[in-house]
Amino acid sequence: MTDEDDATWPPALWAKQFQEASEQAVEQQTAFAKQMMNAGSGTGGLPEIAATTMGTATFKTRVQSGGRISIPDAEREALDIEEGDIVQTVVVPVKRNRDTS
Repeated sequence: MTDEDDATWPPALWAKQFQEASEQAVEQQTAFAKQMMNAGSGTGGLPEIAATTMGTATFKTRVQSGGRISIPDAEREALDIEEGDIVQTVVVPVKRNRDTS
């Protein structure tokens, strides 16, 4: 394998594609949320609608000590996630706050 091959090795390409997919998902969820808020559907509200129609959430969070991440309150409520529940995650780094030198 040459240095040139390293630049196109699949994980490097996938990271960009995952980041783009994540950004698109956030845009789509935002548009959906705006539609639901404007619809006035008379149901229990956006969290209930999101949980029944999507079953997933996309959000950004900061990695805390020990590698811990938090699921925001709105997403936990929308998806009816409680302490002790097992969830599946897909992690895509968005921004690194470290010195690269």
